[in-house]
Amino acid sequence: MAKVLIVPVSAGLDASAAAQAFAKALDAQIFQAVDATAETLLAQGKSDDWFDATVGKVAALDADNLIIEGIAPDADKIYLAGKNVELALSLDAAAIFAVRSDNADADELAHRLNLAKQFFATAPGVLEGFIVDGAAASVAEAATEKTGLTFFGSSDALKDVSVLASREAKRLSPAQFRYNLIDFARQADKRIVLPEGAEPRTVQAAAICHEKGIARCVLLAKREEVEAVAKERGISLPDSLEIVDPASLVEQYVEPMCELRKSKGLTPEDARKQLQDTVVLGTMMMAQNDVDGLVSGAVHTTANTIRPALQLIKTAPGASLVSSVFFMLLPNQVLVFGDCAVNPNPTAQQLADIAIQSADSAKAFGIDPKVAMISYSTVNSGSGPDVDIVIEATKLAREKRPDLAIDGPLQYDAATVPGVGKSKAPGSPVAGQATVLVFPDLNTGNCTYKAVQRSANVLSVGPLLQGLRKPVNDLSRGALVEDIVFTIALTAVQAKQMEG
Repeated sequence: MAKVLIVPVSAGLDASAAAQAFAKALDAQIFQAVDATAETLLAQGKSDDWFDATVGKVAALDADNLIIEGIAPDADKIYLAGKNVELALSLDAAAIFAVRSDNADADELAHRLNLAKQFFATAPGVLEGFIVDGAAASVAEAATEKTGLTFFGSSDALKDVSVLASREAKRLSPAQFRYNLIDFARQADKRIVLPEGAEPRTVQAAAICHEKGIARCVLLAKREEVEAVAKERGISLPDSLEIVDPASLVEQYVEPMCELRKSKGLTPEDARKQLQDTVVLGTMMMAQNDVDGLVSGAVHTTANTIRPALQLIKTAPGASLVSSVFFMLLPNQVLVFGDCAVNPNPTAQQLADIAIQSADSAKAFGIDPKVAMISYSTVNSGSGPDVDIVIEATKLAREKRPDLAIDGPLQYDAATVPGVGKSKAPGSPVAGQATVLVFPDLNTGNCTYKAVQRSANVLSVGPLLQGLRKPVNDLSRGALVEDIVFTIALTAVQAKQMEG
């Protein structure tokens, strides 16, 4: 699907003529991104709500090709300035400048285009070119040399646009990821148990999930405790939200738990004691197929969440370990970081397995996996035991999965910045365009994800646990309500995928 965003450069310019010309050339539908509702959301600073809604509307059109009418400059609506860049990124659309330039010479036209280009400086690969009405073709051609932009003609005399029709997807945007995740979760229609049932953020997240149809949540807590939290926080509890007193469930799971742990000599008395822990109880619910997935960690540690799963759920067939990834929703795209929550000092073999698990998780959620094995060294710029492990892990991962694009060792900038990647690792299939970053140890991974998350105000979704037979996912104890909602959605999608 070709998507082209027409970006008016001249104030008051009607982009409809340009949109119609491209629509005819590409046999495409036209979509107006901004209406009164959109302007209200943007004026209120609710850009993400607008982007998410726009992605949903575009998906509903189900068009082969789409032309989007962008936002014209307006001195009275400064809050709209720069939103074309974010719109292009959210829809992964090629941006085309539309200019009205009566009697302008090449220098003046180039100056205007270069000023407009500054908005796109942080979005490499988005700008494709420009069209200009009211200027001689020779003037426009001359401006291309001064701007580096492709000249596509004018609204009434469009040139060949086949390069736009064949444009490949460049990235999965945060808005597209959020839309896909919620849409997949709704279709999955899974029952997810929340052992921390009276924890305020968890109660609110469960209510949101029911209101939006993301998942059928089960809160393990006494009803009066949940209702007290809801009253204090002003949360409206949907009638469909299940609230189950843990004490009422313990006895039915004693015998099944003893059976699962008979090799360890678990007695009914010990089982009853362990089932007082709601994480253990929730894990047994999943082991008995009474729920489809579990989300915990707003209060409990990662170890508290994972240990019962390893004992009662076990690893998936073929999985050598359990690892984790975070989906990092950066402004321009979604990256996958692993392992940032589970394995402190992985061996080369374990690091290779983490890379493969992380690549498969990325692909399952719509991200084209290009895996960078992160180190303080790029290629052969450094040496030592820490680098040697990454070199060996890269070799092992490639041997196991030759179908994946995996390269390393790469420094973070060489993995993610095109110019640096080209300079430090020329010819690499991953450098400068990595979407999956595998860190050499837990110390590096956890520090990096938290630094990016907090310093850049980035939403991180996860950790998503990989390698278990059924989906159990951990939360950071500093998780926001939004984080919990998305983790519940991830868990629901995982549960659906594991059915196959």
